[in-house]
Amino acid sequence: MDDDLPDHVPAPLPAPPCGPLAGFTVGVTAARRADELGALLERRGAAVLHAPALRIVPLADDAKLLAATEQLIGRAPDVVVATTAIGFRGWVEAAEGWGLGGALLERLGSVELLARGPKVKGAVRAAGLTERWSPASESMAEVLDRLLEEGVEGRRIAVQLHGEPLPGFVEALRAAGAEVVGVPVYRWLPPRDIGPVDRLLDAAVARGVDAVTFTSAPAAASLLARAEERGVLGELLGAFGHGLVAACVGPVTAVPLQAYGVETVQPVRFRLGPLVQVLCQELPGRARRLPVAGRLLEIRGHAVLVDGELRAVPPAGMALLRALARRPGWVVSRGELLRALPGAGRDEHAVETAMARLRVSLGAAKLVQTVVKRGYRLALDAATDAKYGGG
Repeated sequence: MDDDLPDHVPAPLPAPPCGPLAGFTVGVTAARRADELGALLERRGAAVLHAPALRIVPLADDAKLLAATEQLIGRAPDVVVATTAIGFRGWVEAAEGWGLGGALLERLGSVELLARGPKVKGAVRAAGLTERWSPASESMAEVLDRLLEEGVEGRRIAVQLHGEPLPGFVEALRAAGAEVVGVPVYRWLPPRDIGPVDRLLDAAVARGVDAVTFTSAPAAASLLARAEERGVLGELLGAFGHGLVAACVGPVTAVPLQAYGVETVQPVRFRLGPLVQVLCQELPGRARRLPVAGRLLEIRGHAVLVDGELRAVPPAGMALLRALARRPGWVVSRGELLRALPGAGRDEHAVETAMARLRVSLGAAKLVQTVVKRGYRLALDAATDAKYGGG
């Protein structure tokens, strides 16, 4: 269903020994396969904030699914489109529970069965069926193109839905003259525990998370809806507009975000592994790299790489470091640094305390210079200092 390729995928950067995502925090909104996605991110060094934005509810006892199944058994469609492996398996299992499993499989074996991608094809074959065709791209757009090229006027097409409607797909078929029967196998609902979603929103608004991953359009819509409900939608959109990465498994997943003007990054292949690889390229590519006092300083989300070595830095220290890096080589006054500290009040001694801890965290006191009676500056190497015009 995610059918477009991203315009640009950043060139890969050399991965530091600690992992390409070390020092970054990534939010995971997925309900299904969330543990798998989280493990992939953690193996590459990321800190993961789990916040399932929805839950999947099977419809084994749902009257709509039963009615659609009986309708298709009683009157054969010309084409059946299986869109997800979990949905197709759930449909067959529900039919078996109603005593209709054999009749459904017999009917599916007698029609043109299209499977969207290898996983769906595997589920189809596990049920003892053989698909007529499956796109290598896993793209619903390619499925739609094939159907329209074949001609659908007067044909009856059953579409196994995957949790949310497929209006573009279904409407295009109906506009071309097809009769479309939706097969709703499961649906999305808000999570029972909204606490993790609220914590993710708080972290996003406070710039405490570097990227949020989305593997379905309903998850993206759910997060946005909760932000609006809490009155922080504007702040969330502002965070996405100023560095927070929205990583979507594909263009269809990105639609709710793009409706609000949020730019997204997406993999070429719509899978979890490629999604993580996009972040492995995107987040390090956005990190600030500066040659400071003979060292290479790379400022990441909640940590710093000093010559490739990961150094954990407390939030106050990161706030100071980011303020200094905005004007590398220039002196930043204590007053300005105080304003950058979260909840520091008016006591400039808070700057001195946080600065001392920052230097200890970096493991090299000379990276940040004290300029007497003026403030602090990053000790950029001479050539770089001249480039930035530090003073």
